[in-house]
Amino acid sequence: MSTETGPAIDAEPRSHRIVPGPKGLPFIGNLPQFGKNPLAFFERLRSHGDMVGWRFGPNSCVYISDPDCIGELLTETERSFDQPALGIAFRTVMGNGVVVARGADWRRKRSLVQPSVRPKQVRSYAATMASSTVELADTWSGGERIDIKREMAALTQRIAVRTIFGVDTAADAEAMGRAMDVAQQEIGKEFAGIGALLPDWVPTPGRARIKKASAVIDAEVSRVVARHRDGGDERPDLLSRLLTAVDETGERLTDQEIRDETVTLYIGGHETTSSTLVWAWYLLARNPRVRAALAEELDRVLGDREPEFDDYARLTYTQSVVKETLRLYPTIWLVTGVAKAGAQIGGVPMPEGTRVWTSQWATQRDARWFPEPEEFRPERWDPAEGDDIAEYAWFPFGGGPRVCLGARFAMVESVLILAVLARRFELDVDPGVIEPVPSLTLQPDREVMATVRTR
Repeated sequence: MSTETGPAIDAEPRSHRIVPGPKGLPFIGNLPQFGKNPLAFFERLRSHGDMVGWRFGPNSCVYISDPDCIGELLTETERSFDQPALGIAFRTVMGNGVVVARGADWRRKRSLVQPSVRPKQVRSYAATMASSTVELADTWSGGERIDIKREMAALTQRIAVRTIFGVDTAADAEAMGRAMDVAQQEIGKEFAGIGALLPDWVPTPGRARIKKASAVIDAEVSRVVARHRDGGDERPDLLSRLLTAVDETGERLTDQEIRDETVTLYIGGHETTSSTLVWAWYLLARNPRVRAALAEELDRVLGDREPEFDDYARLTYTQSVVKETLRLYPTIWLVTGVAKAGAQIGGVPMPEGTRVWTSQWATQRDARWFPEPEEFRPERWDPAEGDDIAEYAWFPFGGGPRVCLGARFAMVESVLILAVLARRFELDVDPGVIEPVPSLTLQPDREVMATVRTR
């Protein structure tokens, strides 16, 4: 059981069978229902049963929502399930990085990338996370109106540029940030629309935009890589570690591989954390009791000083706020795999080629695993008095051999940013419901405006 989720529930194994889901249309199957609102569609599938058949276009699919089955899908990836062939928009941006690669290629890349995000390395990045946030805090003042989405994006971009690229110019962050915003939007549109079924060679306006955005990303990465190589000095940033990493044969990553892994790390270090923080501020503003409990911990643990890496372990309630935010608004909102020959889940055979899906959004809002699932209750993560949470009922970072390499980085970054800012300020988010939009990550459907209140 992961220490991030709490104690597992002892329960008798459940028996499973595939039940039919909503009726689809010829050729396109359930794509219109999925494309209209993927999150609601997954919740609808969950209501049919723990193992539900449906169709994504012409592809036969099974949706699973039982944590034991989810654990099988995640832990059997590479052995019994392949990564699916993702859309051209996703592949154009991500290339063939560790998130996309398969088999021996994936194992090689993971071995080269993993050392850059081990706990020892994350510790070395913590000072940059905290100092960058202090710089932002020093620009805020009581009564000021801010767009939280814009502020958190700019902050995590700055941290990503400093920790990944080892540079510190606004142009680097701004150019990458604008391109990534376009890329994220277009990936979401293609994935949930008819573009998911179109051959790669079919030109569309969205594909033209994604190519243009990817060209900007490529140019920025190439420029920073060249700067690193020309400098010659050893640096502590992630990119420098990638440039010097060698596999078991003594080979280094190629320029294209460096580009793909850098973009993957950038998305993991910026897009996911930025989204999580926006949702955290939104939830805190609507839950004064939680906001007060967070402030109490920050005052007690930190007093008048800024947080350091060693404070992460002491800020247990702040960690719980982040975990509960990730439960309600998981940045990565779906997982899917393609069954290989002989694959099965829950004792049920999965014919070769079947796409097996699950959703963090739907599973983590299931009352069977989380009492009062719509409530923002960080106390459920208290290891002494909280809920019993089944393994793989909470999986915002995935799990198994392909668990997100940047999970530790993202947790530490989110906690330290919240600690710096919430120690000084409360953010009163404007009234009104903000809806999640599932694209590359789970994003708010509009700007998130707030009034800054000095504590």
